[in-house]
Amino acid sequence: MEFLPIFLNIKGRKCVVVGGGDIARRKTAVLTQAGGNVHVITGNDSDSPTEFDQLKSITLVEKSFSASHLKNAVLAVAATDNPEVNLAVYKSAHDLGIPVNVVDQPNLCSFIMPSIVDRSPVVIAISSSGTSPVLTRTIKELNDSLIPERIGELALLFGSYRERVSHEIPEVSMRVRFWEGLLDSDVPEMVYAGNIS
Repeated sequence: MEFLPIFLNIKGRKCVVVGGGDIARRKTAVLTQAGGNVHVITGNDSDSPTEFDQLKSITLVEKSFSASHLKNAVLAVAATDNPEVNLAVYKSAHDLGIPVNVVDQPNLCSFIMPSIVDRSPVVIAISSSGTSPVLTRTIKELNDSLIPERIGELALLFGSYRERVSHEIPEVSMRVRFWEGLLDSDVPEMVYAGNIS
């Protein structure tokens, strides 16, 4: 395994994206969906602010990148066409101990942004460790078509009963069997059909 798959809580926390084009906009969109407080450093590499007009909760900084932009950040993404800027972002983030992703340069990444199937709160992340983004996208599309649209609603329903079930069935192995039985029942299909009240 090249990278440890983890889910990082970035809600309300500063994330920095360096770049002003479409790739930077897509990375920014993912980070804002996860609740990040995203600072986009566009420099002169930008069609901005139009590229970012539809995104909420971002701070647009139309200046050249400097290490000071990473102050208090929890992660950084470099998405420019300029190898020198990308390398500067990598080195600055590395020196500060901040996880960094340099788009299309796995050797300059301490983390990879996977393809995502989002049925919140159920989220499936798919990665090829940066070796084959097209394959990763194909696997994402396959998962997108196979995973029920309302599986997130099922997770929320089960979550709403979790504490009560833990109280009623204190033994872990019996509790696991209960949830497995529920998954094998008609309940999931009822939820997927929208029949919950």
